[in-house]
Amino acid sequence: MSLTDKAIDRIRDLIHSGALPPGAKLPPEQQLAAELGLSRNLMREAVKALVVARVLEIRRGDGTYVTSLEPEVLLSSIGSAVELLRGDTLLELTEVRRLFEPVATGLAATRISAEELGEVERHLDAMRAARDDVERLTEHDVAFHRAVIAATGNATLATLLEGISSRTVRARVWRGLVDDNAAARTVAEHEAIYQALAAGDASLAQAAALLHVSTTEQWLREHLEPNGLVPSGARKA
Repeated sequence: MSLTDKAIDRIRDLIHSGALPPGAKLPPEQQLAAELGLSRNLMREAVKALVVARVLEIRRGDGTYVTSLEPEVLLSSIGSAVELLRGDTLLELTEVRRLFEPVATGLAATRISAEELGEVERHLDAMRAARDDVERLTEHDVAFHRAVIAATGNATLATLLEGISSRTVRARVWRGLVDDNAAARTVAEHEAIYQALAAGDASLAQAAALLHVSTTEQWLREHLEPNGLVPSGARKA
């Protein structure tokens, strides 16, 4: 472990112990370095790393603070990391989505409020109206699933799925461009998910979501290039 990693761990220990709770302001650099037995250079490097990790935030002219440490803050960088993955990882991400999203959809069926169900229905209606507009259809497809997962009330799960799904969006657009039947099937599959949610049927909602995600995964397995990338020149004939 490097000296910088050790410095990072010491600041994390203060946060874990509650000595620096969410929203707390860090002591002046020189004071904190002395308290932890670190050089000021090591302290600066540790703070920089924790700022990148969204554990700390620097407020210009005010000081350095511990963030809220909420999942949407700490896990928000997952999407950026996912975008940098290469090779067959698109299929791996789709597989991970298949493992998580159906269970989350089933959970949403037991917790969704009337207002949240109305939001899901709004995006379903928009999808029906956008059958001939792949970009807009996909936009509301993504928003539909985001609204469903939000209804679980589990911010950690919602943030993880948002990050995992981010790279699959372009693949879904591509499918819509090259598969003439994709729009109709996509809308029908989303209608099944909505009906299960409206009925409060967790098992049916999970099954409908599993069918939907599995259909997309299978299509990608059949059409992706050997290196796992979406063909750059793919367009509807």
